Amino acid sequence: MKITPRTHARGFTLIEMVVVIALMLILMSIALPMFSGAIVRAREAKLHSNVATLNKVVETYSLDKKKAPQTLDDVVQAGYLKYIPEDITGRPDTWVTEPEDPQHAWNPDEPGIGSVHSGSNDTATDGTVYSTWTH
Repeated sequence: MKITPRTHARGFTLIEMVVVIALMLILMSIALPMFSGAIVRAREAKLHSNVATLNKVVETYSLDKKKAPQTLDDVVQAGYLKYIPEDITGRPDTWVTEPEDPQHAWNPDEPGIGSVHSGSNDTATDGTVYSTWTH
């Protein structure tokens, strides 16, 4: 009986596979929190932009019409916005509107929207509450 020498098999050993998988898991565990933080920062930037846009549109509507809008739907129907953007809550119906100051209102008998802010009481990454953001 003749024994032939074994040639080197091509492929990876079990140890090599375990090491590679462990390294991938370590890298993913580092990257995932960074990715999650980027998503939150992007949502907060979008909220800043939406709050500023809504307040600017309310101001523009008021200057053009010589009266403040009564609802956010008024600015959509007048063509100042195509739609009401989503709040950070993910819904367009959670925006909170504050009435304009009656002493400075276009029509003191019928004050409209003075400002708009988020309806979320969650805390932002900078420690402030979303509902306190006015622009």
